[in-house]
Amino acid sequence: MKKIIFVFAALCCTAALSAQEWTPLFNGKDLKNWKQLGGKAKFEVVDGMIRGTTKEGTPSSFLTTKEVYGDFILELEYKVDPDMNSGIQFRSESRKDYRNGVVHGYQCEIDPSDRAWSSGIYDESRRGWLYPMIYNPDARTAFKKGDQWNKVRIECFGPSIHTFLNGVPCANLWDDTTLEGFIALQIHAVNSSVMAGKQIYWKDIRILTKDVEKYLTCQCCLAPEIVGIPNKLTPDEENDGWKLLWDGKTTEGWRGARLDGFPEKGWVIEDGILKVLKSDGGESTNGGDIVTTRTYKDFILKVEFHITEGANSGIKYFVDPAMNKGAGSAIGCEFQILDDLRHPDAKLGVKGNRTLASLYDLIPAPEDKVFDIDKFNVAMVIVKGNHVEHWLNNKKVLEYERNNQEWNALVAYSKYRDWPNFGNHVEGNILLQDHGDEVWYRNIKIKEL
Repeated sequence: MKKIIFVFAALCCTAALSAQEWTPLFNGKDLKNWKQLGGKAKFEVVDGMIRGTTKEGTPSSFLTTKEVYGDFILELEYKVDPDMNSGIQFRSESRKDYRNGVVHGYQCEIDPSDRAWSSGIYDESRRGWLYPMIYNPDARTAFKKGDQWNKVRIECFGPSIHTFLNGVPCANLWDDTTLEGFIALQIHAVNSSVMAGKQIYWKDIRILTKDVEKYLTCQCCLAPEIVGIPNKLTPDEENDGWKLLWDGKTTEGWRGARLDGFPEKGWVIEDGILKVLKSDGGESTNGGDIVTTRTYKDFILKVEFHITEGANSGIKYFVDPAMNKGAGSAIGCEFQILDDLRHPDAKLGVKGNRTLASLYDLIPAPEDKVFDIDKFNVAMVIVKGNHVEHWLNNKKVLEYERNNQEWNALVAYSKYRDWPNFGNHVEGNILLQDHGDEVWYRNIKIKEL
């Protein structure tokens, strides 16, 4: 039912486009106004369609437009061999000063495999996945298998990028890395004779470049939003009540957990990233923990974090900085930040309750977490009264109720048993932990409920 609603809503929002004057990018006869870059796979015109055929031992091949486009709405149809991977490049480039001219930029994925990430957004030869379909699993059924045509729609306006597949909203990304570039059809590289000769067809390729904002799909019909612009709120986030907890430039809104001001050492701000620096691996022995200058009650907190190898840190909430004036970290419920593979803390505690995303020393997160140590990951904590949830990369990993007998019993068997009323406070500060290892934070935002 959800898919039917998505399709109907998308059609309603875009009905006015049928009267618009589109510009065809392919004339159905030849490849005039296109050029090939990258590998030597074959592009040809067959029966009014562009056919691409894989070739063994050559890099990914791209049939690119000679024109560049900034704000636009692009539509096309494709059908693809079920064993093949492909994509549609947009706002892409090929520059001599970047990896000897390799094609790079945004790609609308074509993925007939069981993974089913078609119309997710990949950053070709640059940053990798920006909007994998784990962010919108309901849209993974939009792809039509077999010898069927799939219709793609890509909307680009300023930093907003939206993709649709067969009328279903797939990706909703805010990213301003590249605001214009060419459009290209990709034939993915293959390295075996078995994969050579696989084919993909494209047809009805058209673009709208005039009055783009007027014809964007209405906001109610878009996929879940992912923000790829560091330390910035989108208009939708602002309207929804989100606030930045850190502005990406200054220490405003933060102080040391045991200081009136921000620590003079141990923390640095570089390129929109708040970094706790490497020291001796101890709790609060260098710059010390930092906390918000105000307290929070019911909220949704999102924090992007990047762990260096073997690192340990944490995001705490319901923190009372006055509770622990001795050695060690300030006391509060903790979303554990940890390199589970390399830090010994992962093997301590009980049943993994000190691993990444766990409620530290109390409730373990599952082992099958979606996490990439080489990239920024997203921690989210939701507090609604006594109900609390931990999320990692848009997947809920645990939830619990506090202020009850079961919670108090759990605390009684933890390292927090000697702290009065632990975890039961109505409100508290939010904390980023200095545990003597280098960990990076950015996009720290909160929505009070």
